[in-house]
Amino acid sequence: MAQFLFEADLYGLMKLDTPIPNAPPARWQRKAKESGPGPSPVSMSPMKPANRSHSLSKTPSKTPGKSGSKIQSTPTKAGGDRYVPNRSTMQMEMANFLLTKENDPAEESPTKKEQQKTWAVNLNGFDVEEAKILRLSGKPQNAPEGYQNNLKVLYSQKMTPGSSRKNSRYIPSMPDRILDAPEIRNDYYLNLIDWSSQNFLAVALDNSVYLWNHGSGEIIQLLQMDADAYVSSLSWIKEGNYLAVGTSNAEVQLWDIHQQKRLRNMTSHCARVGSLSWNSYILSSGARTGHIHHHDVRVADHHVATLAGHTQEVCGLKWSLDGRYLASGGNDNLVNIWPCTQGGGGDFAPVQTFTQHQGAVKAVAWCPWQMSVLATGGGTSDRHIRIWNVCSGACLSTVDAHSQVCSILWSTNYKEFVSGHGFAQNQLVLWKYPTMTKVAELQGHTARILNLSMSPDGTTVASAAADETLRLWRCFEMDPMKKKEKEKANSAKTSIIHQSIR
Repeated sequence: MAQFLFEADLYGLMKLDTPIPNAPPARWQRKAKESGPGPSPVSMSPMKPANRSHSLSKTPSKTPGKSGSKIQSTPTKAGGDRYVPNRSTMQMEMANFLLTKENDPAEESPTKKEQQKTWAVNLNGFDVEEAKILRLSGKPQNAPEGYQNNLKVLYSQKMTPGSSRKNSRYIPSMPDRILDAPEIRNDYYLNLIDWSSQNFLAVALDNSVYLWNHGSGEIIQLLQMDADAYVSSLSWIKEGNYLAVGTSNAEVQLWDIHQQKRLRNMTSHCARVGSLSWNSYILSSGARTGHIHHHDVRVADHHVATLAGHTQEVCGLKWSLDGRYLASGGNDNLVNIWPCTQGGGGDFAPVQTFTQHQGAVKAVAWCPWQMSVLATGGGTSDRHIRIWNVCSGACLSTVDAHSQVCSILWSTNYKEFVSGHGFAQNQLVLWKYPTMTKVAELQGHTARILNLSMSPDGTTVASAAADETLRLWRCFEMDPMKKKEKEKANSAKTSIIHQSIR
């Protein structure tokens, strides 16, 4: 009898339309239990899908076969499961060029490759060799420094901090030319070179004055004094056709360089004249006695005023570009700012006196784009460069140069100035204004620098040193495009000035 029961059970297991005992519940049964209390599902065979009571469009709230409370939510973003690239970000023309370039077997020289790389960077903003053939998506590329697209923003702008930004301008570390200056006097208090607007560089060598034409290279000996006297200062008038010469025997001479003739000899000092400066037809001279004299070169009685504000030799003297103030530095460590007109009592008195320097002040220079800003430099016992606002009397900034400051020149092409120094490096230093950070150091002189002078175009600095050499440094060379724009602007101003009124 038992065998018949076994055959019946085996037959029942082999039938597909009857439920299997002790089998795990079906998916629809688990779904019904999870949905909570409700009408009991209709008993049916799992092989009849046409009469299922649950919806096929719903996504199960729990993954079958996994336990836990974490529930998978349906993605909110509509779309299929296939990745479709964004063709708006593709560089199709660049990709076509790169693909066709692979079939080109021609070999190129390294020089030509460098040229093509430079052209690609300038035109496209990136190197073609490093570009991707197809750019589907991702973060936008960072633009190179200084890149600007006026038509469409293709790159994300990334500003470089000022502290880490590198100087893109090339500054030659070697002088452009070296000239001999034999027997130049190694005296810190004298001013022995000056560059005219007509491109003549005047140099005082002991008792002689030589003119060097920067354009033609011609050298002219303008004058030679007696053996018991020497030239102590030089200064060109703004137009560049007259040269003022101060001497050790208290004379101020005026020379016409085209006729190579002395026009007049003005005597009013009683000691050597170590500094000179022009303001239109007024020539100011500073002497070893500490006095400054104003000379009107148009009249016979040339001595028109005396400025008494220093107790020792006046070694630095410079009129501002607008002619409002005269800055004087002396061996008494003082800097005086004098007005161009007399006071109410008929006497000149300084409007400002700066006493912060601890050494002789020979280096004085006015800022060409801020007329009230003055730069001064102290001697061996001071070694500091200070920037002043002469209207308010405030010291705008101070920097330790770590060496004797002999001369300062402001650049007309950049927001920079250059300083000449003595012991121990005897170098020229380029400073960024107003941050007062070093741009470059130019070394080559083997003895202290005595004077600096700027070329008329503002690109070249001449340095005279005690090693009896003159060195020309092209440290303010302009970019060709900026130079053309500046010349165009200057020509436009000139044409407007010369227009006739109708």
